[in-house]
Amino acid sequence: MIPARLSAARFPKKLMQDLDGMTVILRTYKETFDTGLFDEVYVVTDSDIIFEEIVSHGGKAIMSKKTHESGSDRIAEAIEYIDADIVINVQGDEPFTNKGTLQSLIAVFENDRDQKIDIASMMFQIDDILEVNNPNNVKVVVDEESFAMYFSRSPIPFPRDREFCTYYKHIGLYAFRKEALLKCTQLPMNVLERTEKLEQLRFITNGVRLKMVKTKHQPIGIDTPEDLEKARKLLK
Repeated sequence: MIPARLSAARFPKKLMQDLDGMTVILRTYKETFDTGLFDEVYVVTDSDIIFEEIVSHGGKAIMSKKTHESGSDRIAEAIEYIDADIVINVQGDEPFTNKGTLQSLIAVFENDRDQKIDIASMMFQIDDILEVNNPNNVKVVVDEESFAMYFSRSPIPFPRDREFCTYYKHIGLYAFRKEALLKCTQLPMNVLERTEKLEQLRFITNGVRLKMVKTKHQPIGIDTPEDLEKARKLLK
């Protein structure tokens, strides 16, 4: 098994913001590299600015040749000729990705001797009703073996009788078998993906087996100025 990690970086202004003396994207790259879990770490981007930021600091970057709808599509293009069994995609705006979380994703495939799992991803239990109802938080429902059944921006499952139910927020951290990733990105976008704007619906509606792993560590994504300030305070 040769795990390779690639980060899909698309928004140079956000990712080039300063985070305690280092840009967001460079800090994400460095933190991932320093886990020591991977044979190779790359940043995959369609931005000249991001590409130069990484290589000028001794990192490895791959420039996309095409415009892509999603990070998975961009990564599939980049890894087509890279020798890797497992590819882990860490978002470029999440500089605090936990090493233990990454280890748990890798372990999914190490324990999958029958190769029944195509993709692994993470989920985090949420209890705050405001978080549950927030459409920016993607919820996931799983079966008894923790394989994903559906993802939605709506609260799922719906508590018809107002009984308490458990909600899980999907964390956009993926580990792919290389052949599964290449297959997924060849599939056409379907109506569910277009409706919810969630590429993972394309995967599971085409029979791709997506294993969800519970975590208590919720990564901090830097999407807003407020997120950036929180990240700066965390570092201090």
